[in-house]
Amino acid sequence: MRHFRLPFITGWLYPDALFRLKTDEKILCLTFDDGPDPESTPKLLEILKRHNTRALFFCDGKAAEMYPYLVEKIVAEGHLVGNHGYNHLNGWITSTREYHDDVVHASQFTSGKIFRPPYGLLRPGQYQKLRKSYRIIFWDIMPYDFDKNLDTGRSLEILNRSIRPGSIIVLHDRQDSTAPAFLDEFLDKSLKDGYAFICPELQ
Repeated sequence: MRHFRLPFITGWLYPDALFRLKTDEKILCLTFDDGPDPESTPKLLEILKRHNTRALFFCDGKAAEMYPYLVEKIVAEGHLVGNHGYNHLNGWITSTREYHDDVVHASQFTSGKIFRPPYGLLRPGQYQKLRKSYRIIFWDIMPYDFDKNLDTGRSLEILNRSIRPGSIIVLHDRQDSTAPAFLDEFLDKSLKDGYAFICPELQ
C-alpha cells in the first residue's frame, strides 16, 4: 500500500522532526535520497541548473565514500548534502547503538547536521539519541518515483496534485528512479505557478 504522505502518527512520534516547512507562502523544498550515483546524479543536477533550483541531497555514506567527486559537484552547484546513513539501515530492525554508529560513520562523507532516516523508519529511542546532534527531516510528499508499477505520468500527477505551501518533496537519486524523466516538467509548472524552491537550512 502506497502512502504519498506519512501517517499522522509519525508527527506525534517525532515532534521536533521536520515534515513540512511552516509557511503559508508558495515555498517548496525538493530533496533526493539514496545518491550519489554516477548515472542519475549528473542528470538531476543538470535539470536543477536549468531551472536555477536548489535542492537537498540525502546521500548514503557508502555511495558518498565511493563517489566523493559527485558529492563535491552537488555542493559546488549550490545544493545541500544531508546524511542518509551509511548502510541504509531499517531502524525498526536495528539496535539503537548500531543505527547511531551507522549515521555517525556516514557523517564523515555526508553531513553531521542534517539526517533523514532510510525508509522513514526510526524507533523512538534512535530518534531521541540522534536529535541531540542532527536536524531530522522527513517529508510531506513522496510520489514513489522508484516504484516500477507506477509510471512517470502518475508520479508527476501525484506531485502536481499534492504540493502545498511548505511541502518537503522526496525523490530518489538512483538509476531505477523515474525522477529525471518528469522533474523538468514538474519544475517548469511549479515555477510558472509561482512556487519557489528553498532548503530548510537556507531559510
